[in-house]
Amino acid sequence: MKVNWRGVYPAVTTQFKEDFSIDHHSNSKMLEQLIAEGVHGIIVCGTVGENCSLSAEEKREVMRQAVEVAAGRVPVLSGVAETTTALAAEYAKDAEEIGIDGLMVLPGMVYRSTEDEAIYHYQQVAAATKLPIMIYNNPITYGVDVSIEGMKVLSAIDNIVAVKEATEDTRRITELYREFGDRFIVFGGVDDIALESLMLGATGWISGLTNVFPQESVKIFNLASEGRYEEAREIWRWFLPLLRLDTIPTLVQCIKFAEQLAGRGSERVRGPRLPLKGEQRAYVEKLYQEAVENRPK
Repeated sequence: MKVNWRGVYPAVTTQFKEDFSIDHHSNSKMLEQLIAEGVHGIIVCGTVGENCSLSAEEKREVMRQAVEVAAGRVPVLSGVAETTTALAAEYAKDAEEIGIDGLMVLPGMVYRSTEDEAIYHYQQVAAATKLPIMIYNNPITYGVDVSIEGMKVLSAIDNIVAVKEATEDTRRITELYREFGDRFIVFGGVDDIALESLMLGATGWISGLTNVFPQESVKIFNLASEGRYEEAREIWRWFLPLLRLDTIPTLVQCIKFAEQLAGRGSERVRGPRLPLKGEQRAYVEKLYQEAVENRPK
């Protein structure tokens, strides 16, 4: 299966009204703005989209809306973050019917899988759909690493086409290419090592902070793709303090608060998450203001 996934794909937030119902109007406005500013694809219902805080029907509503807004202009992928393999397979079937372009599949939630169990989970989800699938490999957050040996097993499945590499070990990108060549599309999945990942051959970047500064994110990718690393580094060094917010437990609150500061959304999150307060809130505001004051021309 061949897909043309490359570039910067923001993992978009899910916007909520004051009563914490989904704000579909704000979601549409946010998606339109990101597409207009040049992002190459969209990820809905990821970690930043608070997947596990949404009901089953709400997730499907978010997917339908994103597909409708994108209208084929950019690929739209959905995170698959379910508690059981059966529910994940059902979600994949529904996503295909809705018209999503692909799936970013996480291991089963709550239960910390072994590698064999994670591989089984991915196999079953892939068997339930014809959609192209990206494996989300994030052992730091989800407690299981799909190793190179594990990826060998998954390489036998035609519709598993990509991996979001979030081990925080950039050596894994080289290992994937050494072992598999171009068998898998490789996306960098950690904001604060995205440039290094692109330099090592990753063809895409799934990002949280792109929601706040999409134009700079796209420019970093484009410059790196052209081998113009010195120019990319200038923007990268400006961006790095904010990008580090993607690697901490409160990343969702940090990104949403930065979106609010930028006039691009609301900081509302669903419990058990709570909005930032105190020193951490002040720190994020300080980083944002410094970024705006020193924004590259």
